[in-house]
Amino acid sequence: MRIVLATGNAGKIREFSDMLGPLGFEFVPQSEFGIEPPEETGDTFEDNAILKARYASARSGLPAMADDSGLEVDALGGAPGVRSARYAGEGSGDLANIEKLLEAMTLVPDASRSARFRCVIALARTADDPSPVFGRGVWEGVILRAPRGHGGFGYDPVFAPRGETRSVAELPAAEKHTQSHRGSALRDLHARLRRI
Repeated sequence: MRIVLATGNAGKIREFSDMLGPLGFEFVPQSEFGIEPPEETGDTFEDNAILKARYASARSGLPAMADDSGLEVDALGGAPGVRSARYAGEGSGDLANIEKLLEAMTLVPDASRSARFRCVIALARTADDPSPVFGRGVWEGVILRAPRGHGGFGYDPVFAPRGETRSVAELPAAEKHTQSHRGSALRDLHARLRRI
């Protein structure tokens, strides 16, 4: 199935292709259609995921898939949450977001640094699909005191999965896919698609 992937994030495109490509999904980045991402105005990951998928489907005429994912830190009341990509401000990059996060957690003791990555994936078969399909995943862990590793993207260098001494940025890609919030959400989505 040919699906527009509603993201410009090269890391996400690679992960989706690695995980769903072998199942017969061919992903085309929305940039190939000249689609600029819409403003993410949703209050939840579900809201933003379906907003992006419907927008890409309407402009491409193809089914579209979008995810919204982020980091929820317990000591920060769930922040940065849906604003994870824009935590340090609009247009801020991964480094600025990580710096702001670590600064906000300077005084948080090791025992209170619990966090999770959360991901929601939405598949809209048409722009007005009345019953879009959602996949959801969560990855529990802790926030490290300093970045480690060079793999992955986003907050990966400062997140260590529960029971793991390495940061996500230190995990091999295949290992990350089997554990990650996005991997869990993709598996959940695939299971739901098989039941339709």
